[in-house]
Amino acid sequence: MKGVALGFLLGATAIFIGLTLWPDPPPWTGYVKAAAEAGMIGALADWFAVTALFRRPMGLPIPHTAIIPNKKDVLGDSLGDFVGTNFLSEQVVRERLRRVGVANRLGGWLAQRENAERVTSELATVVRGAVTVLRDEDVQAVMEQAVVNRIVGTPWGPPMGKLLERVIGDGAHHKLVDLMCDQAYDWVKVNHAQVLGVVSGRAPTWSPKFVDALVADKVYGEVLSFAWNVKTDVNHPMRLALDKFLTEFAGDMQTDPRVMERAEQVKHQVLEHPDVQTLIGSAWTTAKKMLLDAAEDPSSELRTRVRAGLMTLGTRLMGDESLRTKADGWVEGAAAHIVLNYRDEITTLITDTVQRWDADETARKVELQVGRDLQFIRINGTVVGALAGLVIYTVAQLIT
Repeated sequence: MKGVALGFLLGATAIFIGLTLWPDPPPWTGYVKAAAEAGMIGALADWFAVTALFRRPMGLPIPHTAIIPNKKDVLGDSLGDFVGTNFLSEQVVRERLRRVGVANRLGGWLAQRENAERVTSELATVVRGAVTVLRDEDVQAVMEQAVVNRIVGTPWGPPMGKLLERVIGDGAHHKLVDLMCDQAYDWVKVNHAQVLGVVSGRAPTWSPKFVDALVADKVYGEVLSFAWNVKTDVNHPMRLALDKFLTEFAGDMQTDPRVMERAEQVKHQVLEHPDVQTLIGSAWTTAKKMLLDAAEDPSSELRTRVRAGLMTLGTRLMGDESLRTKADGWVEGAAAHIVLNYRDEITTLITDTVQRWDADETARKVELQVGRDLQFIRINGTVVGALAGLVIYTVAQLIT
């Protein structure tokens, strides 16, 4: 395009020189010569204007030339301010997001299985990266501080008492009591010899053996009958006594200082047990392996549930207008918060980037992007200058 623009200038110059050197030109050549002369002037003026944007014309230190290299930083600041004012304002961002309908589009995208699987895979990659980067000893220290110390610092008595009180109130403990009664009856039933041995062993030495056997059989029968009655009768006094004991024990755990202190001793004994310490130490290793295995396996329960949850969320976003409105409000609020609090940082990215550019390189990049259109200015300058010169010459001839 520079060559085309230069061709227009050379064409006007050739016509002007040719008509100037014509020995005896006809009258009409004056019009053509005036047009060519004005075209030359217009072409040169616009060449100077276009060139002055990017460099000094002919290398001459003319003021207000090489504007882009000299004003690069100012242009970067102006561009950052322009973007911040016109594109990163809260009103513009909210209006744009409202027109886009982020929640509806996101819902339609997530409702498709392949897209939900893609998001799940990306989340799995993030999880794998995060788990791999974390140092085991650091995580272990955090777990001990956040979990173990919290357990140690929290009294067990009152919360366990409330839990037991709730269990008893709901009757959920009856199944455990039934199991214990069943097991007790079954044990007595299959351990006849042991019961007889206990009774016989406590009999006086002077008692005849057949008497001991009769007493032992009688005692065994009573014990077996008692176990059967406790097992089959839900209102047996033994069961009622157990319920009363558990109810009182639940209350004591919340109010009796001695019972609460005993619960604290049990807590410390449990936490200090070697097996419990080993379990705490290996908790993160086990959890880490589970997370990595679940993240690696596309058919794992974790990834399956995440994928299904994403698809369900997408379907709800498309069908539930209230949820869609809330989601759009959250997105708008988040974007507005970012714009209001970090607009300067975002625009600084533009200004700092422009400042780091080399001045001559910046001028070359800009010229490559817009230079083709700027060459049309030179072409138009030649044409418009020629027409203006023709009009001026014509008017002068008419006046004279």
